[in-house]
Amino acid sequence: MDDPDRPAWWTNAVVYQIYPRSFADSTGNGSGDLTGITEKLDYLAELGVDVIWLSPVHESPQFDNGYDISNYRRIDSMYGSEADFDTMLNGIHARGMKLIMDLVVNHTSSQHEGFRRSAASRDSGERHSYWWRDARPGFEPGEPGAEPNNWGSHFGGSAWTYHPATEQYYLHLFTPQQPDLNWENPQVRAKVYAMMNWWMDRGVDGFRMDVINFISKDPALPDGVVEPGGVWGDGAPYFTSGPRIHEFLQEMRRAVFENRTGDYLTVGETPGATVDQAVLFTDPHRGELDMVFQFEHVSLDQRPGNKWDHHSLDLRDLKTSWNRWQRGLLETGWNSLYLGNHDQPRHVSRFGDDGAYRYESATLWATLLHLHRGTPYVYQGEELGMTNAGFTTIEDYRDVESRNFYADAVNRGTDPAAALSALAAMSRDNARTPMQWTGGPNAGFTSGTPWIPVNANYPSINAERDRASDRSIYRYYQKLIRLRHESQVVALGDFHLLDAGHPVLYAFRRSRGDQQFLVSANVSGEDLELPSNLGSGDLILGNYGDAGHPHRLRPWEARILDISTYEGG
Repeated sequence: MDDPDRPAWWTNAVVYQIYPRSFADSTGNGSGDLTGITEKLDYLAELGVDVIWLSPVHESPQFDNGYDISNYRRIDSMYGSEADFDTMLNGIHARGMKLIMDLVVNHTSSQHEGFRRSAASRDSGERHSYWWRDARPGFEPGEPGAEPNNWGSHFGGSAWTYHPATEQYYLHLFTPQQPDLNWENPQVRAKVYAMMNWWMDRGVDGFRMDVINFISKDPALPDGVVEPGGVWGDGAPYFTSGPRIHEFLQEMRRAVFENRTGDYLTVGETPGATVDQAVLFTDPHRGELDMVFQFEHVSLDQRPGNKWDHHSLDLRDLKTSWNRWQRGLLETGWNSLYLGNHDQPRHVSRFGDDGAYRYESATLWATLLHLHRGTPYVYQGEELGMTNAGFTTIEDYRDVESRNFYADAVNRGTDPAAALSALAAMSRDNARTPMQWTGGPNAGFTSGTPWIPVNANYPSINAERDRASDRSIYRYYQKLIRLRHESQVVALGDFHLLDAGHPVLYAFRRSRGDQQFLVSANVSGEDLELPSNLGSGDLILGNYGDAGHPHRLRPWEARILDISTYEGG
């Protein structure tokens, strides 16, 4: 293992996430595949990214687009062959990049052989590999309210499904087709670690671990609090960063990584994690995770517990949140930096102006994100300023969460137009429309019929057009990535937030030794007068291409200044 007291290799790295089904189709069947990824590796190498994170390509019935895995050691035929995977992996390594796989081990598919055996009988040797419980005392199995506890699923309805053949319920925090593994069972953990070692031996460079802080649950499975007017209880206090989570992660590190040499990466998706918990997860001396994804900042524009109740972001809330995480993990731990991924809407539509100022707001948010301390994640198409999907009918949506929300909302009397408006703002499918490569048919993604509609704006927003433009978002991302590679200030410098209470100015200072950078951004569509102490410095990079007025920021303007030699810098 690396020396935990020395900066890790990933402190100046940038990760690019690929959602394989929507990246590039080489066969014309309308769905992206591994060969399509291989054909685009030069594009990613030119962008300058260091690591590719591949969303699941394992064998799966695709109830949740691959996050329901039926065979962890087999590539799903929809993405290609085992040889196609090896060709892609070799191509990634040949270009000096690394590959991390999505590790989905809070749950499996209900079609996984382990669950089939578990469900075969109450006496099955694998019964306790999943969470099985009797009906609530006093109820007949299968009747409403008989569920073992009142937890609601993240995708709507109960977190329990009744299994008539064995007259018990099984737990699933997500869809009924995604039964939760029982990590209290040491045989479950041993099988997971063996599978991880199998992938590492195959040549992958680590894992992004899906909802990994859900794996430890309070074995009592108590009822959760029901919000006023609600039906289902909030089970999160009993499965979020549960009682044995640190024990399990430390055991995983020992079993999979302790005796390995070379550079690898472990990233934990940890919904609901606090700063203090993240410090524990990512303290290199504890041997758990390298970094974590947390969700605090991407929940600030929605009512607590209801992503569909969307409102405009208050920039001051974002500054407070990011500052808390920047300062909280400054001495110990590490941040994952992101605004978009396969589960979040396109951030240029969500937080920026995807019309007249699409270039400016896309590059502004990129500047802010990449200049924070942590490892930035670029989600496919973000580097082109791709926008939300623009779907107008429920038939266009494919995401199980989105379709469940719409059906439930309409059944409860919500105006269908209002439900569609909520989806247009917050659906995960906003991020899952096909990658827009060219202005040709289907955006150059496929020669067939895409599995999900292409965003209608692809003739004007595509890689071919953007990279040839004088105002290329892709080229701007290249510069940001190069700056992280070359500057110790960006990679490792301290973080100091400025003007915390300003409603549209986001400004902060990064410093290391005698060198200091000032980042300032106008998060609005109007000119902004700057405080007198924020104007002086040498322009390193800005999204308007020139230095502009030293004490004024133009709409959605972002600047990075070297203030090392300036008084007060």
